[in-house]
Amino acid sequence: MEQPVSNIRYSQTGYFNQLVIDFLADHPHLRPFYKYSSLSPDFEAAIKAKKSHPQHRGVLVAALQEQYQGLQITDHVKNNIHSLGEANTFTVTTAHQPNIFTGYLYFVYKILQAIKLAGQLQDKYPQYKFVPVYYMGSEDADLEELGHVYIGGKNINWATSQQGAVGRMQPEGFAELFTTIESALGYGPHAAELMAMMKKAYLEHENIQEATLYLVNELFGRYGLVVLVPDSPALKRLYIPVMRDELLHQHSHKIVNETLTKLSQHYKVQANPREINLFYLTPTARERIVQIGDTWKVLHMPVEFTRETLEKELQEHPERFSPNVILRGLFQETILPNIAFIGGGGEIAYWLELQDLFTHYQVPFPVLLLRNSFLMADLPSLARLEKLGLDMADLFRDVESLVNEYVQKHTNAALVLKDEYTAVEKLFDELSLKAEDIDITLVKSVESERAKAIKSIGKLEHKFLRAEKRKFAWQTDQIRVLKQRLFPGNSLQERKENFMPWYIQQGPAFFDLILEHLEPVTDQFGIIYTD
Repeated sequence: MEQPVSNIRYSQTGYFNQLVIDFLADHPHLRPFYKYSSLSPDFEAAIKAKKSHPQHRGVLVAALQEQYQGLQITDHVKNNIHSLGEANTFTVTTAHQPNIFTGYLYFVYKILQAIKLAGQLQDKYPQYKFVPVYYMGSEDADLEELGHVYIGGKNINWATSQQGAVGRMQPEGFAELFTTIESALGYGPHAAELMAMMKKAYLEHENIQEATLYLVNELFGRYGLVVLVPDSPALKRLYIPVMRDELLHQHSHKIVNETLTKLSQHYKVQANPREINLFYLTPTARERIVQIGDTWKVLHMPVEFTRETLEKELQEHPERFSPNVILRGLFQETILPNIAFIGGGGEIAYWLELQDLFTHYQVPFPVLLLRNSFLMADLPSLARLEKLGLDMADLFRDVESLVNEYVQKHTNAALVLKDEYTAVEKLFDELSLKAEDIDITLVKSVESERAKAIKSIGKLEHKFLRAEKRKFAWQTDQIRVLKQRLFPGNSLQERKENFMPWYIQQGPAFFDLILEHLEPVTDQFGIIYTD
């Protein structure tokens, strides 16, 4: 049976900021900050631009083969890695940090969108090869963001005292986490196989980035997805010219700030550049590098360099230098033959700051696409909404406004005291005229009493509505329950929930279902109904 689906425009959801809405509309305020249209991108032009840019494909393939060593991989993945060595192969990339257990639902959506777009481009341009890539942001040090997962209404946190890049952290204490997760998930026909996969990932691998590589390969390898871990000496070596220029001349600070001056006229800035947009990376730390006079210091560490020792360190250990958000995208596009990048609203916002930086370093700017968003809605919830005379799109609204409107629509009582407000205003208009004739100073007293009267009617109106809500308690409770169930914490489901509750019920078919309804280039938020 085909799953029912509906859509709502991003602009109508109320959950996306103006920058995202304007990006999807190619608004003139925003359009100068990215190269290709958001809804009708010229992929052929992006391919042409990338073809003219020098690639280090042999280094990339060797790095990938080293990363995948010891893993069982599908022929599809193996062939895709091999094809990256060929001049007519290009990538479609999405990036995300190695959140434990994949973190949020949208992690899955981003990866599947890259897979779907690569397939569509393959059909459209058969003379080329397109490979979907998950670029792992394993050098992120924000454990507060990466170290928890939300399941069954509960935040499950990984308690660890480790510091530095999360990807390099050891997965200690995960055995206890699995007990909590299995309890929160409950039974599902695919629960045992998923838990076995998760346990092998986190209990049998040395660090979080290796665990995530294993897990993502197990989940998406059948689609040919290639996982790239950029924490690699060989790949960082390709980026030495940019990192050296950053350390010695700090061009990115000036270039990006000039862009921000223009962009901030209409939009809130997503990421501000520092004077040096590189961190120093060790097994247990990731700290900022700052220049003080003729010395380069690593904050919070007893490490400093002269120009000579800095250049020596960069040449001998490029893996110890880690780009922040300002330089990360440029690194990605330097090491990959990439033509399209799929990101969330926050990612799109900071990519819009970078076009002039790409131009400065003569690196082609990719097609930017907003990641797909979905609401996974169960059919029983849909049935309850229909019984209430509502549809799923109504739940995107503020729940109390929705409840009030529902009661006002279905009650026989006059809850909006519009006539009463009019009558009071008329009465006080007459009193004001009389006061003016008697003593002009009395007008102020009349207006003060008018304000009190209007306020009193407002209070009565609120009490009338509250009393009437009690008559509709079952219906209004149902609306609130449905809102909390599908929009946990009044957040979009995809920004809170994890994929596991759906996967234990449907298994790999869950990904196939999403893939079927994905439209890689769209301005529509999808609602998929499941049993």
